[in-house]
Amino acid sequence: MNLLSTSVIRQLRGALLAGSAIASLGGAALAQSQTHAYDIPAQPAAEALNRFATQSGLRILFPYEAVAGKRTRPVSGTLSEQAALDQLLADTGLVIVSRQADVITLGAGRFQGAATTAEAPVAVGLDEVVVTASRLNRADVPTPLTVLDKEVLREGARANFVASLMDRPQFKASWSPQITGGSFAAGSFSVDLRGLGNARSLVLIDARRLAGGYSNGAAGIDLSVIPGVMVDRVDVVTGSASAAWGSNAVAGVVNVIIDNRLEGIRIGGRYGVSSRDDVEEKQFEAVGGWRFADGKGHLIVGGEYVDNAGGRPKTSRENVGRWAVVPNPAFTATNGQQPLIFAPDVGFANASLGGLILTGVNAGRTFNPDGTLRTFDLGRVSGVTSIGGEGPSQDDFSYFSAPYERYSVMGRVTYDLNDNLKLTADLLHSRVHDDFGFLLDPNRGDIRISVDNAFLPAAVRAQMVAAGETAFTMGRANRDFAFIENDYSRKTTQGTLAIEGKVGETWRWNAYYSHGQFNERNDLGNLRIRANFANAVDSVPSPTTGQPICRVALTNPTTTCVPINLFGEGAPSDAARAYVLGTGQLRLQADLDTGGFTVRGEPFETWAGPVSIALGAEARREELRQRVGALDLANAFAFSNFAPINGKNSTKEGFGEVLVPLVRDIPGLELLQFNGAARITDDRLGSIWSWKLGFTNKVTEGVQVRFTRSRDIRSPNLVELFSGQVLNLTQISDPQTGTAYQVRAMTGGNPNLRPETSKTTTAGVTLSPSQIPRLTVSADYFDIEIDNAISTIAAQTLITLCSQGVQSLCSQIVRGPDGLITTTAATLLNFTRLSTSGVDLSLSYSIPLSNGGRLSLRSTGTWANKYKSNNGITTIDFLGSQGTIGSAGVPKVVVNSAVTYDDERLRLSLRSRFISAGTSNVTLDIQNNRIPAYMYFDLGASYKFDVLEDREVEVFANVNNLFDKDPPISSAFSPYYDVVGRYMVVGARARF
Repeated sequence: MNLLSTSVIRQLRGALLAGSAIASLGGAALAQSQTHAYDIPAQPAAEALNRFATQSGLRILFPYEAVAGKRTRPVSGTLSEQAALDQLLADTGLVIVSRQADVITLGAGRFQGAATTAEAPVAVGLDEVVVTASRLNRADVPTPLTVLDKEVLREGARANFVASLMDRPQFKASWSPQITGGSFAAGSFSVDLRGLGNARSLVLIDARRLAGGYSNGAAGIDLSVIPGVMVDRVDVVTGSASAAWGSNAVAGVVNVIIDNRLEGIRIGGRYGVSSRDDVEEKQFEAVGGWRFADGKGHLIVGGEYVDNAGGRPKTSRENVGRWAVVPNPAFTATNGQQPLIFAPDVGFANASLGGLILTGVNAGRTFNPDGTLRTFDLGRVSGVTSIGGEGPSQDDFSYFSAPYERYSVMGRVTYDLNDNLKLTADLLHSRVHDDFGFLLDPNRGDIRISVDNAFLPAAVRAQMVAAGETAFTMGRANRDFAFIENDYSRKTTQGTLAIEGKVGETWRWNAYYSHGQFNERNDLGNLRIRANFANAVDSVPSPTTGQPICRVALTNPTTTCVPINLFGEGAPSDAARAYVLGTGQLRLQADLDTGGFTVRGEPFETWAGPVSIALGAEARREELRQRVGALDLANAFAFSNFAPINGKNSTKEGFGEVLVPLVRDIPGLELLQFNGAARITDDRLGSIWSWKLGFTNKVTEGVQVRFTRSRDIRSPNLVELFSGQVLNLTQISDPQTGTAYQVRAMTGGNPNLRPETSKTTTAGVTLSPSQIPRLTVSADYFDIEIDNAISTIAAQTLITLCSQGVQSLCSQIVRGPDGLITTTAATLLNFTRLSTSGVDLSLSYSIPLSNGGRLSLRSTGTWANKYKSNNGITTIDFLGSQGTIGSAGVPKVVVNSAVTYDDERLRLSLRSRFISAGTSNVTLDIQNNRIPAYMYFDLGASYKFDVLEDREVEVFANVNNLFDKDPPISSAFSPYYDVVGRYMVVGARARF
């Protein structure tokens, strides 16, 4: 591990001071002797415990069933935390189950009798708090864990809890509306830990896998299918965890925990809009919880609806639309400037809305809507792009933030069969859909017009004849008839049945089965049918009627060809439009069947404490079927053709985990514990092991250290194994022509892929000094090395290496007649080595106030030391390459901070997000490539008031990007920078 450089320390210090400081939710136990001023009247236990949490600065977790109907004693005066809690819980039957740092877990009194310290596991009932860091369900393991409760997830009034996760320093917003505005995954929210790709972040719901996550060849779980109103908290394991949770957990685990305690009804709604009066969003939510069968059963049903209008065009945001990389006109080999530059107002130089003539006597002239010609303002031409002229661009029409409409509902019923056995059943259903103008389907200089074309204006024909020309080449943007419509619908449905029980005082077991299905319908309208368009363009006057006909009709009188007039915007007829256009069709179904059994307990004790073990087995079957339309199968469309996919895979796994206390009550080794886990995974690719070894040590009161070393795996998903060619549009810089433009980047699956393997090291420390009550500071180092990473060579890298003489790659590049690249093609292979390392830092501090309120400071940050990719040909360090999603990198430093005041009714928060300076794209030599350091500020407020005795209403307002800070130049598809601008949200929630 390298020492922090002076510049990095300076950046971290500046970021921490500017925003200040954020809460770590893990760490060493707080001193029991800390005292606070309490004023808690006698009241229902749930409300009293929440008030205790506010006044003490602790987090209290408890099964709602254990406190339902109970009342607490009053507590007042200056007391220690333990004394206040003992007084509060007297006569309630509640006991402390465990205590980890500032998190106290309570349980029902009928389980008293076992030790209640964090070091000694306790006997608990069936209602317990899931701890994602370990299959032992214990928090005192070395795997780093961040817990985000519902209050934290609501901060910023983001579109959903997934959007809130993307604000955290460990995440990269790889799938979000501002990324998917021009892709087939529009409306999806997926997570990407460490910027290693969403396929390397395992997503769970209550420790079980979630179905879905495919969209025309892209794989990633859409977490927003879970109604946010049902979420209690999200556990984020920021270290590799394949041994505990299985394949995909290379970068970490995101486990969404559903609220099992709710009783009564809660409803809410909100409205959001940008300061530019776009990206309008309406959201409604409702949830209810009821007990039945004399308290043995509990039903929870909740759902939410959101309608987001999105935002377009990209050109409505000054630093987003019509930016592109072009040759730097000031560059010379000796002046120190770079050969490329980001230029504004870049459009097509080889196409116009009405048709731009590129060759012959009228070259450089465009057709007006009435068919006449005028000179076209090309501005400064650089290859096939124009700078400062009137050349059209996709950005003139496309969305910078994708629109979507979504509903999601979930129900859960639990039933206590007896004191030792509980049954749970879940049903989740979600649908997201929209129909929006997607992209232009342009002809970039590839239309050939003959002198005898039936629609050619007479004056133009006369000029051609006089010049001795028989044809000219034309480019056309086709906004009037080939503006592609993305009509999509994605449904996710999953049902789960689980049973859990306990045997004796400390042994627990659970078993579950879950079936999920993901369905996608995608109709991509207004695609040009290549052959039909070519026939329709080549028109002649009929020799019998003089009316326009297709030339092919001269030799085939039965043809259905309809000639098309392309001379001027609006010229194509509806009949011609219907003939030359078609709809790409995709119908996808992905099924997941998964089940498992786990048993855990404490079989014996050592001299240092009880040993905990967990054993289990899991199995899953995944199947993917993607059908496409006849025209797609025939590769008939000029723009893009969906490809069929068929594949399935079955996986069987067995795992075990152990926690062994080794030493205790020795100075410097107050409690040293060993944690180990192993898992064997067997699927169509064979068997492979993953493992973890780790240690924790309580050095002294308030100081705890941890260490892990693990081998983790990721098996290729069904898309990577079985997909055909998948299209992605990407901007490239062409060294051969010295120009930049958009190309089709095709990737395809490979059934011979092998699992990825990785080695991960983490080491951390948590400090909770008794001299500064309610202060917690933690640091966790991580180093992840992934071998055999599944990847393709990116389009730009492919082109660059070909130009540098790697001839074996040149065959994967297709150029058109004009010498411009039209397509790059690459197959997925196990050939990349990825490595990243850095440090996660967190700080939290709270100050109880005399009025019963609390002032909280918290800050979390990530300092990345490296992010390297080695494809066997070249090694690139993408650290600080952070401009667009097309760049694989992460910023060097990201720090999120918040200052919050809250009491029983009022909550005020000021939040900041710091992103260190970097470059837009480290793979290109761009003159203005550098991005300065950024700081965003958000402001929020909420207030609760009682309507009736048992009814509470909360109103809230939030402003994100408070100072309307513009993103860096050329920020389309940015995973880190806000392209929307200042955004206001107002709303209300009510509880009955």
